[in-house]
Amino acid sequence: MQRRSLLALGALSAAVLAVGGGLIAVLQPGLREARLSTGGREVFAGASRGLLDGSLPPGGAALERALEGLLERIDGLIAALPPYTQSELSQLLALMASAGGRRALAGLSDPWSEASVADIQQALQDMRVSGLSLRQQAYQALHDIVGSAYFSDPRTWGLLGYPGPLQI
Repeated sequence: MQRRSLLALGALSAAVLAVGGGLIAVLQPGLREARLSTGGREVFAGASRGLLDGSLPPGGAALERALEGLLERIDGLIAALPPYTQSELSQLLALMASAGGRRALAGLSDPWSEASVADIQQALQDMRVSGLSLRQQAYQALHDIVGSAYFSDPRTWGLLGYPGPLQI
C-alpha cells in the first residue's frame, strides 16, 4: 500500500469513528438529565465489578444491592460535576456502552454485564497501560468515579479498617 493510500485510509477511518461515535452519543447518551442512562449504568456496574473485586459481596442479591447503591452514589457525584464535564462523560459512556466502542476503547468483546470479572480486569489494565492517551483517560475516569463513589459510603470504611473521621 502506498503512503498516500495509507494516510487517506487513516483519515477516513478517523472521520468514520468520529461521526459514528458522535451519532451514538446523540442517539443513546451515557447520561440523561445528569443521571446514568441504561448504557452508562451497565458500563459503571461492569467497571465496578472489575475495580472493586474482593471488596464487593461475592454475588447474588447482596452484590446487586451493593452495585445499586454504588450507582446511586455515582449519580450523585455526576450531578455535582460541571455541565461540560457531564457532557464529556456522557459521550464516553455512550461510546463504551456500544459494542464497537467497548471493543475499541476497552478491548472487551462481551457486554459489560456478561463479561467475567477477570476479562473486565484485563480490559481495564490494558486501558491503564495503553499507549493511547484516550484509553488511559477513559480508565482514569472510570477508576476515579468508581473509587470516589465507593469509598464515600461510610459502610465501606469498616471493610478497610478505617474507623471514620475523628470527632472534633
